[in-house]
Amino acid sequence: MTPIPTSVAPLSWPELEALTDFQLDLINGPTNAHSRLRLFGQPESTVQVTLYRDHHAWCPYCQKVWLWLEEKQIPYRIEKVTMFCYGEKESWYKRKVPSGMLPALELNGRIITESDDILMALERAYGALGAGMLDATVLPLRQLERLLFRAWCSWLCYPASSSRHEQRNREQFEAVVAKVEAALASTLGPYFLADFGTADVIFTPYVERMNASLYYYKGYSMRAENPRLADWFAAMESRPTYRGTQSDFHTHAHDLPPQMGGCWENGEPQMVLNKARVDQGPWLGLPDVADPEPETSRAEALQRVLKHRANIIRVNPADDQVFEQALRCALTYLVTDKPCTPPTQSDTALRYLRDRISVPRDMSIYAAKRLRAALEDTAALVGDRQGTPIPMQHRRDQDPANFQ
Repeated sequence: MTPIPTSVAPLSWPELEALTDFQLDLINGPTNAHSRLRLFGQPESTVQVTLYRDHHAWCPYCQKVWLWLEEKQIPYRIEKVTMFCYGEKESWYKRKVPSGMLPALELNGRIITESDDILMALERAYGALGAGMLDATVLPLRQLERLLFRAWCSWLCYPASSSRHEQRNREQFEAVVAKVEAALASTLGPYFLADFGTADVIFTPYVERMNASLYYYKGYSMRAENPRLADWFAAMESRPTYRGTQSDFHTHAHDLPPQMGGCWENGEPQMVLNKARVDQGPWLGLPDVADPEPETSRAEALQRVLKHRANIIRVNPADDQVFEQALRCALTYLVTDKPCTPPTQSDTALRYLRDRISVPRDMSIYAAKRLRAALEDTAALVGDRQGTPIPMQHRRDQDPANFQ
């Protein structure tokens, strides 16, 4: 008979603080979601660009411009704006960009919207990233990306009237994916052209979201089904720039419905299994990342919770004192691997937080996996009740005003 591990007492906040020294150089270090200024070793006087992107580091069109700037290492400032489904858009931004569109870019005092227009303006100012937006090799790939986007939307965002209709939508998507596979197979390396460049940046945001949403809502794994795309994902994850912008399956699966007007499950057995895995774990081993886990993932998760613990406790639906102790129990387990029994009735509070970790807004993908697991394992010590459901029509439960 396997002995039940003895529960330890929760560490105090000072004790927890002593267990992490995780730091990022937000200005000159690796790509990350928390920077307000990026210099890449250049003087601040060289900055001519301001990127306006969403607080949640989730907007796909923002990610496209963000990734381009990081790859080109163009010094720039970042101003963060609330997307409508998360809360009210800031009045200062509506005065600057009356449409409220994201992203926007200010280049030498001129405001530009629409991500493709932004990239072309940046190319004129700083040169292309590999082959440019209007290059003869890139134009057909841009068209293919839009074709893939439409096939994805047709399968994901509209309810099928029958199983045959569902199968037809899948086959139409797979037919376009086969064209993407052929485009990737036409080069010797893993990227869309001979070297990483604009074409890869253009495909990145929505292929990442397809990978997450189809796994969760349709039981379809883009990496498992498509070897060339699997190689492309692996190559992208070798790039610190992409890793700094990369999200996880849980974040995408729950942020997409209000953005896309709904995502429809097909109810097939594999889909049901995948959904449970994304929502309740285990999260390690999901096909949302294949790059090796960094040694700093737990220290990063701990540091990020410590930084925002007052607001995390304040917005949680549970009693503050109960959740404060429960959170320390989960963090104690995160860093020591020793079970720490939380207060009774705190399982819903811990799972509320588990479900609202956002990648990369809060932390990187592996740090989030470790924190989700610690919260779930600690909650399971006192119950199996779930937290307040994640809303599907909006994400006002994630209003960034609560954390400013």
